[in-house]
Amino acid sequence: MSSQEAAKKAAAEAALRYVPEKGVVGLGSGSTAKYFIDGVGRLVKEGRQLLAVPTSEESRQRAQALGIPLASEVGPWDIQVTVDGADEVSAELDLIKGGGAAHTREKIVNQATKMNVIVVDESKLSQKLGEKWPVPVEVLAFAHEATRKALTELGMPRLRMRDGQPVRTDSNNVIYDLACGLIEVPSALDQKIRAIPGVVETGLFCGRADLVLVATPDGVRELRRTS
Repeated sequence: MSSQEAAKKAAAEAALRYVPEKGVVGLGSGSTAKYFIDGVGRLVKEGRQLLAVPTSEESRQRAQALGIPLASEVGPWDIQVTVDGADEVSAELDLIKGGGAAHTREKIVNQATKMNVIVVDESKLSQKLGEKWPVPVEVLAFAHEATRKALTELGMPRLRMRDGQPVRTDSNNVIYDLACGLIEVPSALDQKIRAIPGVVETGLFCGRADLVLVATPDGVRELRRTS
């Protein structure tokens, strides 16, 4: 296991102490969240009475394989804690998510959660969002070139491709990665992007992280929102 993977696992393991003895938990998506899902699987085998809401098809399949009971996809849910990763975390604990193209579902689950815990390694920290990552934007496949044209008013959109084909989300939409440079006011940019017809959701998570667990060579550091 590489040092970066070990750091991700350490942060995910640290998040397990916030899992209740019984109740509903949200399962994030991506390379860091998979270690948390593995940990929840262990807790269920040990007798925790947990029900899980996965944020992606990949996470659902992993949870199902581990024997974690799953809540209905239709909601609503009373989620005690959700643990998820992030692609970039600002000094204000705003986030860019969506490298795995699951940010719309992640945001829905985030909204339904009492405590949102983000697990990252320290390479994901920035002073301001946009320093390291563009903003993933989920867009309806219908007329997505028209949506792309509208997005050019806010930055440089690039259709995400894989193996010569547009990347599709679990809802069969496409992803544009919008390069905006350093983002001074993420919440304002989020509103402007979401006002464009055809946009489903953005990867800007503003004011949505209660606790960020950062894996460092010296251990896991806690960053808490102050307001």
